[in-house]
Amino acid sequence: MEEAAAHNGSAAGAGSPAAARPPATPEGMALAYGSLVLMALLPIFFGALRSVSCAKSKNSSEMPETITSRDAARFPIVASCTLLGLYLFFKIFSQEYINLLLSMYFFVLGILALSHTISPMMNRFFPANFPNKQYQFLFTQGSGDRKEEIVNYEFDTKDLVCLALSSVVGVWYLLRKHWIANNLFGLAFSLNGVELLHLNNVSTGCILLGGLFIYDVFWVFGTNVMVTVAKSFEAPIKLVFPQDLLEKGLEADNFAMLGLGDIVIPGIFIALLLRFDISLKKNTHTYFYTSFVAYIFGLGLTIFIMHIFKHAQLFSFLPACSSVPGPRLYRIPAPSGLGKGRSNRNVQLRGDLSPQGGAGGLQRRDDRSHQEGEVTLPRGRARCRWAGPFQTLCK
Repeated sequence: MEEAAAHNGSAAGAGSPAAARPPATPEGMALAYGSLVLMALLPIFFGALRSVSCAKSKNSSEMPETITSRDAARFPIVASCTLLGLYLFFKIFSQEYINLLLSMYFFVLGILALSHTISPMMNRFFPANFPNKQYQFLFTQGSGDRKEEIVNYEFDTKDLVCLALSSVVGVWYLLRKHWIANNLFGLAFSLNGVELLHLNNVSTGCILLGGLFIYDVFWVFGTNVMVTVAKSFEAPIKLVFPQDLLEKGLEADNFAMLGLGDIVIPGIFIALLLRFDISLKKNTHTYFYTSFVAYIFGLGLTIFIMHIFKHAQLFSFLPACSSVPGPRLYRIPAPSGLGKGRSNRNVQLRGDLSPQGGAGGLQRRDDRSHQEGEVTLPRGRARCRWAGPFQTLCK
């Protein structure tokens, strides 16, 4: 669920519990907003790095989910239906029972996500003689030739230890709903989302970000549904940080918050650009760092505007990232000898900056010979389509 980028708890309307709270101090707000920005950057940066190895993994339990352009176009509609459904549930049924059911659901998901997050780090602390055994959880449907794998998850003893440690955090969250436990689960969800959700190309990312931009404009400014659900939804779907931490310590309760959707959605786009940079086999990661800086700028601008107008804001990542250099359209002279009077025509090629295409970033394929570096031009023009961030096919 995409959510407003940040919301100042001290700006709640009259009649709410937050209205009786003293206003947050400048120091407290600066600490809260700075912490939210830092917590947003960590899962994006490390999740993008882990997505590179995830894309190369042959382990079926770590295979990424690929988001297609059709999925991206449907996502704002599905998210809108989900958001409106939650809003109606909170209006019709008791908020206490709904949150109890959601707490149990996210308790299980949070333990699994946190265990997967800390597993690579915890492996460094296990001694070399640690008795590590391999396990496999396999769930199939049908029999014989019709047998189909539903779940195939491989793990070892080290993963079980990480699962036990994560369960401690899960019980802490379930009993206390403490904001630190909430953030641990939220960071784990964000990192796993950036790592395991992969866009199939840049155009899909633009469709996704553009659709959610419109989604945010409507649900944040057109209605109060987004903010109402975010306040009522007691689940680790947002990162929170108290603005009165300096006054009340760990028992502070005046929170600024950042939705996980504002981390994961831009994060999977940034992760795609990192994988693209690595495919170029160069030492510089220009696209990744450019988009990462654009994200920081967009998030900082959003928090600044929210602080000035005292209202939840849509996230300004899409306009910021539109300045990131992407695939370009090149025009090159058509090769001679393709027909009389046709050698001066131009050819439109979609540039994908593929390493196979050299410095110009063009990968071309001859329909007859299937050899790179040649273009067949029927009637003086090649028709090209972009078949992914690393491949361009022309015919």
